[in-house]
Amino acid sequence: MSAWLVVAGVCLAAVSGVPGLLCDRASRGGERLAAALLLLAGIAGVAGSALAIANGPSTIDLPWQVPGGAFGIRIDAIAAMFLLSIFVIAPLNAVYGLGYWPQAEHPRDGRKLRLFYGLLVAGMALLVAASNTMLFLGGWEMMALAAFLTLTAQDDQPEVREVGYIYLVATRLGTLCLFAFFALLFVARGDFTFAPVAAGTTPFIANTIFLTGLVGFSLKAGVMPLHVWLPGAHANAPSHVSALLSGVLLKLGIYGLVRLGALLPDPPAWWGVTVLALGAISGVLGVAFAIGQHDLKRLLAYHSVENIGIILLGLGLALLGRSIGNPLLIVLGLSGALLHVWNHGLFKALLFLAAGSVLHATGTREIDQLGGLARKLPLTALGFLVGAVAICGLPPLNGFVSELLIYLGLFRAAASHQALLWLSGALVAPALSLIGALALACFTKAYGAVFLGEARTERGAHAHEAGGRMLLPMALLGLACVVIGLFPPLLTPVLDSAVAAFAPGRLPAPLADLAPLGYVSAVAAALWLALLAAGWLLLRRVRSAEISVPTWDCGYAAPTATMQYTSSSFAQSVVGLFAFALRPDVHPPHLSTSPFPKPASFESHVADVVLDKTILPLGKRLGDGATWLKGFQRGASQTYVLFVLLTLLALLLWRT
Repeated sequence: MSAWLVVAGVCLAAVSGVPGLLCDRASRGGERLAAALLLLAGIAGVAGSALAIANGPSTIDLPWQVPGGAFGIRIDAIAAMFLLSIFVIAPLNAVYGLGYWPQAEHPRDGRKLRLFYGLLVAGMALLVAASNTMLFLGGWEMMALAAFLTLTAQDDQPEVREVGYIYLVATRLGTLCLFAFFALLFVARGDFTFAPVAAGTTPFIANTIFLTGLVGFSLKAGVMPLHVWLPGAHANAPSHVSALLSGVLLKLGIYGLVRLGALLPDPPAWWGVTVLALGAISGVLGVAFAIGQHDLKRLLAYHSVENIGIILLGLGLALLGRSIGNPLLIVLGLSGALLHVWNHGLFKALLFLAAGSVLHATGTREIDQLGGLARKLPLTALGFLVGAVAICGLPPLNGFVSELLIYLGLFRAAASHQALLWLSGALVAPALSLIGALALACFTKAYGAVFLGEARTERGAHAHEAGGRMLLPMALLGLACVVIGLFPPLLTPVLDSAVAAFAPGRLPAPLADLAPLGYVSAVAAALWLALLAAGWLLLRRVRSAEISVPTWDCGYAAPTATMQYTSSSFAQSVVGLFAFALRPDVHPPHLSTSPFPKPASFESHVADVVLDKTILPLGKRLGDGATWLKGFQRGASQTYVLFVLLTLLALLLWRT
């Protein structure tokens, strides 16, 4: 029953955008019907996933005419966790889109955006539910192409087309790796079922399966240095699409890596070490690149790279536990990774929707053109603050809980007598703490520059709060962050079921016995009471006080908005610390010694080192160096026949 409910959700999502094609370009009926169908799809998908967690795996096996294929659906606890994320976040984003991207204001691209949005949701859910590799690839391709068509909805803009092409190239490379991955999996299993291989698989085949799968799934997840498509795509897509890409689509790469990690009963230890290393690199450099950004949505995009790194730390810990036979590491690592999949989906969607509200109100994503928006957009500012606290891993919100589980696993590893475990824990735990510290610095910059202080431009001074259709999804996402942070023990049965599906028979004890989640809940409740009391007292004092000076005046008699921190000046010290990796373009101020100096400014820009400073320049050099090949293409058929004849003669001479 649960599998059929998920299939119903997939079908409803796939057709959600079709009625809008039959409506007038200015009609709102199509967009409302699309949102309603996605809400129904969400209800069906959530119900099916919840039943699968409660009652055990549910399957569907039907014949299919595709060679080697079958309509094989299997919803176990791991699949159900990812499906819940899809079917909760996607409908909320669709409701948000009613206010953010109304058909009347976007007659050119509104209908196609909703059509491809529904197909994107259906493709993601289909690949998670698939137990047959052919069906998985069908869902994967559906997701990949629909994502390209949604993020390039405004294809009349050159920048959008450019990032769309980069995404398309990256996703094609990832798909090619998955073709090799599934071909090798067929060699190891003898069929097209996406399931664990036999224990006697040769090391060469097993390691090649791991490497091809790691590259293919990491490209989709945005693991550094394979993240090249991610910052531009998330920054330029419509904000509710960005929320879906970052909150959900990236996690499909993580889903593939989780299934990859479960293929062998005892994987080699270097699998886990590799995943841990990639997680540490993605986490630290992802947040370092985020600090140097001036574009609010691009800043959030790099934080997706950071949080994918945190998830990989938990997954790498679980793989090490499988390799060495330490079930405690499996439970803590995988539970932390899967819970962070949920948590990141919630607070990152909230942050992108709040950023979309800022863009909707001001018309700009540039941090240095914003400021003082907490007065104009108080509810959006509150939503962004909740998301910022959660993504920094601070109590009493949900990000703290999942990172705590990963910390506990790393501490257990560091306390082990096995050299590989204590070395991994001793090196990775400080990296995770560094990620948290840098994230706190980054969101202090982002929130302070965007929502506090004074408006820097007329756009910010005349901003307006979003409507109810945009605020309601943000409120529900923020409430989910609060509830998970306040009641984490409620999630332990779900996580225990997922761990049992990942490593059957290796659950030493329930998660509730290994992690002090009850104490976490009590501390979170106490913190909320303290915060509410402090907020009430502060509100009373502010209302009774006579405030006659603007914020951040620093004692100046006539302060201006130019005296506030900019994105560059706030991040200068951190960007300088990581200059060896970020390679920033710094434009220092030129100070004059004259009695009446001219205005001076400081700017720093952090481009993507992998894409903008490596791949694109190298591609241009190769293209320029290959211009001599144009001489062979003269447009004369006689010349082409001559080339063919010379080639045949060369082959004949070579064979003789």
